[in-house]
Amino acid sequence: MASPSSHSHKPHKLLLLLLTFFTFISFTFSEDAAVMSKLLAALSPSGWSSSESFCKWKNVICDKSSNTVVSINLDSQGLSGSLPSDLNNLSNLKTLSVQNNKLSGTLPSFANMSNLAEIYLDNNGFTSVPPNFLLGLTSLQTFSISENGQLSPWQIPTYLSESVILGNVYASNASIFGVIPDFLGALPNLQDLKLSYNNFTGSLPASFGGSEIQNLWLNNQFKGLSGTIDVISSMTQLSQVWLHANSFTGPIPDLSKCENIFDLQLRDNQFTGVIPDSVMGLPKLLNVSLQNNKLQGPMPQFKGAVKVEIGTTNSFCQSTPGPCDPQVTTLLAVAAGFGYPVHLADSWKGNDPCNGWTSIRCDGQSKKVDVVTFGKQHLSGFISPAFANLTSLRTLLLNDNNLSGSIPESLTTLPMLQTLDVSNNNLSGPILKFPQSVKFTYSGNLLLGKDISGGGGSGGSSGSGSNSSSDGGNSSGGSKGSPVSAGLIAGVVISVVIFIIVVLYVSYKCYIKRRHKRFGRVEIPERSNDMVKPGVVIGNGYAGVPSELQSQSSGDHSEMPIFEGGNVAISIQVLRQVTNNFSEENILGKGGFGVVYKGELHDGTKIAVKRMESGAMGTKGMNEFQAEIAVLTKVRHRHLVALLGSCVNGNERLLVYEYMPQGTLSQHLFEWQEHGYPILTWKQRVTIALDVARGVEYLHSLAQTSFIHRDLKPSNILLGDDMRAKVADFGLVRNAPDGKYSVETRLAGTFGYLAPEYAATGRVTTKVDVYAFGVVLMEIITGRKALDETLPDERSHLVTWLRRVLVNKDNLRKAIDPTLDPDEETYESICKVAELAGYCTAREPFQRPDMGHAVNVLAPLVELWKPTRNEEEDSGIDLHMSLPQILQRWQADEGTSRMFDDLSFSQTQSSIPSKPSGFADSFNSTDCR
Repeated sequence: MASPSSHSHKPHKLLLLLLTFFTFISFTFSEDAAVMSKLLAALSPSGWSSSESFCKWKNVICDKSSNTVVSINLDSQGLSGSLPSDLNNLSNLKTLSVQNNKLSGTLPSFANMSNLAEIYLDNNGFTSVPPNFLLGLTSLQTFSISENGQLSPWQIPTYLSESVILGNVYASNASIFGVIPDFLGALPNLQDLKLSYNNFTGSLPASFGGSEIQNLWLNNQFKGLSGTIDVISSMTQLSQVWLHANSFTGPIPDLSKCENIFDLQLRDNQFTGVIPDSVMGLPKLLNVSLQNNKLQGPMPQFKGAVKVEIGTTNSFCQSTPGPCDPQVTTLLAVAAGFGYPVHLADSWKGNDPCNGWTSIRCDGQSKKVDVVTFGKQHLSGFISPAFANLTSLRTLLLNDNNLSGSIPESLTTLPMLQTLDVSNNNLSGPILKFPQSVKFTYSGNLLLGKDISGGGGSGGSSGSGSNSSSDGGNSSGGSKGSPVSAGLIAGVVISVVIFIIVVLYVSYKCYIKRRHKRFGRVEIPERSNDMVKPGVVIGNGYAGVPSELQSQSSGDHSEMPIFEGGNVAISIQVLRQVTNNFSEENILGKGGFGVVYKGELHDGTKIAVKRMESGAMGTKGMNEFQAEIAVLTKVRHRHLVALLGSCVNGNERLLVYEYMPQGTLSQHLFEWQEHGYPILTWKQRVTIALDVARGVEYLHSLAQTSFIHRDLKPSNILLGDDMRAKVADFGLVRNAPDGKYSVETRLAGTFGYLAPEYAATGRVTTKVDVYAFGVVLMEIITGRKALDETLPDERSHLVTWLRRVLVNKDNLRKAIDPTLDPDEETYESICKVAELAGYCTAREPFQRPDMGHAVNVLAPLVELWKPTRNEEEDSGIDLHMSLPQILQRWQADEGTSRMFDDLSFSQTQSSIPSKPSGFADSFNSTDCR
């Protein structure tokens, strides 16, 4: 029985809590009131009066529950003065619009205004920006500061990279200097980047390639951006490109992938080279300017509807469209190998290379090019095979440059060539053989001839053509010459024979040893880069599988490339056989680093093969390949997709999984009509949610090693024929830190599912998976994607939108996927899942439960399912089992879960706070009853 004193303390505690709450509200309200009072005094906007509440002022919007300011709109009111320095005390402000006025002075700091989404400061007279004025704006979507030409010079701060949902940057004529920050191209939602009329220097950042930028304004920089614009060829979302009035050089790149460009402004630069056909063929192009460059080749011809500005200052071979003279075409192809140098474009004008073209000399009678002198011209690039089209060429000087690559073999076919000098470059490859009549000089190329077998290459040390001394070895003659040569030859032959015998003996011993150990176990290497050593079969109870798989194709496979690193090793030939040589008909899906194919074994068992090319996927893709192997060889669970093996074959990396015939949860939620799937019932959805929760709970706390998935989303949740779910794609998995500590890692994952603290700091705990799981629950409830760009901005982000919806509990019915049409019992279940989703997506990680709690909430909503087998987690597999039998065993086994243990239940119950902040404080599942 509780003591009387304990009862007497309860009213006091409640009173204290209420007092604290109202004190916080009143403090926030007073802060807003103080700032708004200063703003009124500084600007005196029309419709504002100190005699009434600031929430009633014209164009001021307040949150009704807290009476705090969320929006201020003072656009185009002719205001003068300066903004108060403590404007960032408006902690709930989302939109600030003060554009088109006469405001001046130092801008206030907006630091740590985590709710601020839109800032419009353009067309004013501000004079300076404070340090850190955009720090910590994690909700920032639009930042506009254009036409503030009186600002002191400043640079775009690197911490702006933390504003990961930033979509629009308007900062033209804003006194910005420096290089364009590389992080801008990495912002996943940046679409408008308008930075015209500033003082940016340097080149376009490489991160622009593959970015989401649509409108790119970088024109009219004071000193001018430089370098090439090759990166825009991979900016597939581009629609408007303003790069005019800079100092860009080199050719216009191939724009065949940029099909959305309608406005292309390239005038007033130093572009050279031939205009690609892809530019003239852009399907949506309406406006293009090319004047005041040094462009070469044929005059371009655009479609009739395109407005074209070409001017008269380029170096086109003719003034009207049409092909150039063949020699001009050849010399331009030669210049292409050097990157179309500007000094050549300055001289190479017109359609006759014999008419004053620098470095070119022609035969007086034939008017054919016979001498090309490119020596000591600081050229880089490579020697073009197009030289071979200059059939009258007698002298070719390319010495003392910075050329690389190999010497084109086609040069040996030039019928009139007498002199070729490529000395003092960085050439490599074989030393070509020319006729004795050719003086071939190649000294000063340290790598030239190094790849010639037999030791016959001179390595490029000679200063003259090799042909002129071809018979020098026989000139000495004499009686002593033959015996020495014969002895040398005999010694070489004997050495080669002995070497071959030794190699055959060692190979035979290795073959016998490998045959004895082929089906033995090998320890999994700890270092990830050791996991791709050829010939290693990692034993995990599946070492008998290679013989089963190799028996499926004919022939001797002793020399085959084989699988390694996963649970089994299988030849690449077998994979080609079971996937019908990776035919397009067998494609299941495509991801960032590869294509997934369906394969069928000889007995009808289906597998999924993920095929990647290391050259295309780079270091990041290799890391994901190795991470997936490392994780899935250490964990096994009914709700984690099983990895059956992996393969290294040249540049290819392949992973083999169990086949999940019903595709992804994403397809069933968002694309069910396109795929002809039936609508997911609520029972199926909540069962899938429980399956996912169990799989992630196992990763976090029940496996021998704990992991963080980092990319949990519907497209990584696969479904079997029984519509039971398995979590897939473990390429981004990281080891979970102990206790409450976080681990810092490079930001990865999918926006929309990233926990706020992870997006802001790059530090992860298991709670980032809990957040992503909460987003998946919201998608299951609403049938809406985490991010839907087809919707208005205020509805496009699912978590933010659903939080607003559930402020009023009566709105939940309107948010439910309309295909569900729930009855009262189902609606009550949906309410419980919605409440769980709210906890899981709480802003602060400590407010989120662990996955064990999610399992405990969802399990009573689903009929309890018990596995038919209860194997130990590390149970072995019969070495003589076939791959189909192993697959069945994988699907029957499940990691042991303690989710119903009293200890686990009590721990998870204590892991969740009474209510996460910011999510429907008035809502809980009891409201649905």
